[in-house]
Amino acid sequence: MIGRERELARLEELVDGVRERGATLLVRGAPGIGKSTLVTAANRRAKAAGMQVIRTTGVQSEARLPFAGLHQLVLPVLDHSERLPAPQKKALLAAFGIIEDTAPDRFLIALAVLELLSDAAEQSPLLVVVDDAQWLDRSTVEVLAFVARRVEHEPIGVLVAIREGVESVFDEAGLPQLRLGGLDDAAAEALLEAHAPHLAPAVRERLRDEASGNPLALVELPVPLGPKELDGRSPLPAPLPLTERLEQTFAARTVGLPEITRTVLLVAALNDSASLSETLEAASGLVGREVTVEVMAPAVSTRLLDSDGSGMRFRHPLVRTAIRQAATPSERQAAHAALAATLTGQPDRSVWHRAASLLGPDREISAELEATATRARRRGAIDAAIAALERGAGLSVDPLARGRRLLDAAELAFEMGRTGIALGFVGEAEPLALDTVDRQRAILIRESFDFGVPGDSVNVDRVLEIVEQTRHRDPDLALNLLRRAAAKSWALGRSKDQRELLAAEARRMDAPDGDPQRLAVLAMVGTSADTERVLGLLSRPASGWGDPISAHALGHAGYAVGDFEFAVDALTAAIPGLRAQGRLSLLAQALVSRAMVALQLGRLDLAVPDAEEGLRLATKSGLPLFAASARATSALLAGLRGDFDEAEALTAEAERALLPLRARAVFRDVQLARGIAAMGIGRYEDAYGHLIRMFDPNDPAEHYRKKFWAVGDLAEAALHSGRQADALAVLKQAEAVADPKPSPCLRISLEYARAMLAEDGAAEALFEAALGADLTRWPFARARLQLAYGTWLRRQRRVIESREPLRLARDAFEALGMPPWTERACHELRSAGVVTPKSVARALQELTPQELQIARMAASGLSNREIGQQLYLSHRTVGAHLYRAFPKLGITSRGQLRNALDALS
Repeated sequence: MIGRERELARLEELVDGVRERGATLLVRGAPGIGKSTLVTAANRRAKAAGMQVIRTTGVQSEARLPFAGLHQLVLPVLDHSERLPAPQKKALLAAFGIIEDTAPDRFLIALAVLELLSDAAEQSPLLVVVDDAQWLDRSTVEVLAFVARRVEHEPIGVLVAIREGVESVFDEAGLPQLRLGGLDDAAAEALLEAHAPHLAPAVRERLRDEASGNPLALVELPVPLGPKELDGRSPLPAPLPLTERLEQTFAARTVGLPEITRTVLLVAALNDSASLSETLEAASGLVGREVTVEVMAPAVSTRLLDSDGSGMRFRHPLVRTAIRQAATPSERQAAHAALAATLTGQPDRSVWHRAASLLGPDREISAELEATATRARRRGAIDAAIAALERGAGLSVDPLARGRRLLDAAELAFEMGRTGIALGFVGEAEPLALDTVDRQRAILIRESFDFGVPGDSVNVDRVLEIVEQTRHRDPDLALNLLRRAAAKSWALGRSKDQRELLAAEARRMDAPDGDPQRLAVLAMVGTSADTERVLGLLSRPASGWGDPISAHALGHAGYAVGDFEFAVDALTAAIPGLRAQGRLSLLAQALVSRAMVALQLGRLDLAVPDAEEGLRLATKSGLPLFAASARATSALLAGLRGDFDEAEALTAEAERALLPLRARAVFRDVQLARGIAAMGIGRYEDAYGHLIRMFDPNDPAEHYRKKFWAVGDLAEAALHSGRQADALAVLKQAEAVADPKPSPCLRISLEYARAMLAEDGAAEALFEAALGADLTRWPFARARLQLAYGTWLRRQRRVIESREPLRLARDAFEALGMPPWTERACHELRSAGVVTPKSVARALQELTPQELQIARMAASGLSNREIGQQLYLSHRTVGAHLYRAFPKLGITSRGQLRNALDALS
């Protein structure tokens, strides 16, 4: 039984213990929470153990028939009534209408039932099962409560299942209770997978959230959905449709409420706010008279909703949905119209209700919805923007306007990582009479998910055509399309001529020099003069990073030109905003990019969790290129930490994914991971073989710019494998393309290569010049320089002088959590006469990526619930991760987290 193992164990314990002594249990829970399933499981357990089982189930239509439920329960053992004392037998049979008698004594009836059950239990232990007790008649409940209090010394078990929030005589009986809450996220996922396998990730998440852990809802919600909705090719309806079974389950408690209360509940269910005053005002307009708060009392008393006097909240989201669905279309339209009239001062909300009150297209309202989407997008409410565009498209009179709105929605869905939905919008738009720009834009959106064949100049030409036609109508859209085309060219390693076409278009765009999107384009595909100019324009804004999209673009610009320090800062500024706005596609890209640059800077505290979360989100968002990049980064991490089997497995997996994508930028990262891992254990010949592939124009790992960032790594592998001459030729290539003021990454790589490949007479000056640069934020690069310099000094027989740089290298590698490199430094120190004592493993190596990420977020002051909202986890799961992280960090409280993590960074 998925997610109920602990509760099932308690019921089984009750059943198994009945032979020794009586036992009772009251199982409480919301509709659909699994009460009946547990009771049925206990029933089977009892029968398998040779016990007798008698049961009754409450039926709403019989709730006013005295003793109806009791008669159903005791009928299988009623033949034992012959052994009852005459007064008890007479009272019991009269209660069931079997004999005529004056009103039987309730106490005698209860005693008769207790005796009857006790007699039956003499043959074998007896389990009394009562389901849906909220619908039992009061007479039955009073008798069963009496019995339940008195079975302690009998081989009788009483198991009662009752709906949460229903007052009952069972409460007064003092029975032990088992309260069923919702399933946790893991159990909910498992139940969905069991009943509706192959759901798209976003669909699974929506169903899980809508169900709020309710097992019946998890099983039933997928049933009315179509194949395209289930696999994510079409957006899910809002609200989700309920099956008849689910609707009846959640709407049943409205039966019997006054008509005016049901009317107000419908308005509340359609209102997107919890405001009680709004709901009452709209309901007053709907019924034509003033409606006051008193009409809500029956709904509160039946625990359909909670109210604090100013707001109201349905106790389960599916109660709201059930009330909506149970209403007729005309009732819903009238309620929406009343809400629209109430909300005239809030146009973004009012237009939704006006739209919902319509039967057909409406030019004015579709335009208003498009304006609402624009405002929502500006404030980062991307889900709301997509929904408004989709609804606006559906109400559009003009096919051109409808197609444009669908494509706008597709663009936003792509940002959110909803590949299937984005392509669904495109598919819906393509048959329409689109203009030239939108027809080409539809093609371009499709190509965002298909990297195709590198060097495909037709794609570049198409982009330029669309941008040229769009730049005056919508400059922001034109620049965004150009940036995406540049990103594709960067990934594929397109030819110089094709890159120059894109860069030239960026230069012509009417945008400020410091525009983040323009800088990103020029950084990725520009000439050396462009990249030098971009480097000069990159600086941390004095007034903050602006919106997360701009910070994201600046981060990628910094990455593309090799300014990793700037890139980490910009991406760090972007990530919280992207996370808050739910832009999962852009968030995945930002995390994967930050993981790689943070790793180059030695920031494993960022790189480890970023690579893991980036992989998860990229996979979920249908971004195979970034998923492969995350694996390449994780492979590099694994190699640096000494887990070479894991590194090889990850690189192989990344390479398999890259073959159809032909993404040179990531193939290069795969070869870097293999080369660094091989060097970490002294396999320099292998390392050279991996790294030299980056410089072969016919190899898929060759990338026009990123290859030169690894020239220092190649030089080190060449020095130890006798390939200095070949590496010197590559170094000359790198120096030829380097700007007078190269990027930090390229400068550090060139300086390292020059020192490694220099003749002995020139090497010392080159090492000292390289170490004299500001490497504060490049601890890994500095430690490698110190190791290489110390090794060179020792081999020059300057043993005493070699010890200090070697010690510094050893301590840095150990602090960074890189055992193979620490061991290399220790080996050189031993050769220099210094023995290194064994140290305790770093806490950073012991923490899992998610423990580290959660610990960092908790140290920043976020609560468990806030962390859970950001990482899409339950607060209980967050607490469990912290509980495991504390001993690894050597701390005992949350207040010690910041200092502990500062010591690791």
